[in-house]
Amino acid sequence: MKRFIFPLLMSLYMAGLMTGLITVINTGIEGNFFIRWLIAFVIAWPIAFILVLVGGHRIRQLSDRLAQ
Repeated sequence: MKRFIFPLLMSLYMAGLMTGLITVINTGIEGNFFIRWLIAFVIAWPIAFILVLVGGHRIRQLSDRLAQ
């Protein structure tokens, strides 16, 4: 279970902020912003989760090596 907590939280954070920001930039806040953002989030979050789950460990290793 611990293996899934970091990817879950990181993907929620990144997908939520990125889809929100891109939706605001592309279409603005007025109107049905929440629905437009939610549709983008529902598409982006599972993709982000899989990417962080598969590549998160490798990226962490690479960042450790670059920091040395």
